Amino acid sequence: MPASSGERRLAVQDSPQSAGTTDRMKFSKAELGVRGARATLSIVALMLMTASANAGQLPHSLRDALLGRKGVAEARRVAAPPVARYVSETGGAFVFDKAAPQPLIKFDNSTEVWALSPQPASRGDVIYRNDLGEPVLRVTKLGGVILFTDDLPMGAAAALSGRATSIQPPAVLSIGALFQRLAIAQLRASRAAQRQIEFATVEDARPETSVLVADSATVAAEAFEQAARRGDRSILSKIGRVLLTEGRKPSAQIKDGSLIVTYAPGQGLAGRPSSKRIIKVMDR
Repeated sequence: MPASSGERRLAVQDSPQSAGTTDRMKFSKAELGVRGARATLSIVALMLMTASANAGQLPHSLRDALLGRKGVAEARRVAAPPVARYVSETGGAFVFDKAAPQPLIKFDNSTEVWALSPQPASRGDVIYRNDLGEPVLRVTKLGGVILFTDDLPMGAAAALSGRATSIQPPAVLSIGALFQRLAIAQLRASRAAQRQIEFATVEDARPETSVLVADSATVAAEAFEQAARRGDRSILSKIGRVLLTEGRKPSAQIKDGSLIVTYAPGQGLAGRPSSKRIIKVMDR
């Protein structure tokens, strides 16, 4: 269509390109593609090297995602010390002692040492239970630890904090140390009950039973304090004294206004009932 007199069009002519120029452009594009691929590979390699260097600082899930099975194999090689301190994800800390045949656990906020019984579980795990058969710890095949409490019945993960001092009891207590432990237990129970609670032994303590007698008094006092914290003073009002007696198996019962705690020599700390077992008797 012819342009009108008022319109002016600029005709743009394509610049001439020789065959050599086209070939050089194609070569340049190909060269850029190769260089880009090399740069991409260099970045990926650098990322993998950085991930490998920082693998120990990454969570297992992320480390496994970056390094595949290497993270799992490394986790299997890391073993907790026989006596170790752990901190749960809720902030509570405890010492787990499996250096002796009788595994023990002690929480930082309590004087009681719990005797645990190991039981094999699925996937190669081990569940450690208290004297009521309740799970306290689950240790996985790869070394992970899960803590179970009344507040966390579904369990909470616990992280290894480091080595700890053994919580295994001594073999024998001196007469002075035994009477001191009994006096402290009596004072704790009396404060919890808000009245005088007498502690007495039915049989004379022998060197081989001195530790069990003292620890039986300690867990009885712990039971009094736990009952007081729960506000169950009506339960404590039924008890006027604590009798520590020797028997064939550990137990607890209330009879004629006395809490009778039976200890069984030859079983270590498993030879006396736990505070939780004593409280269960109080609640009846």
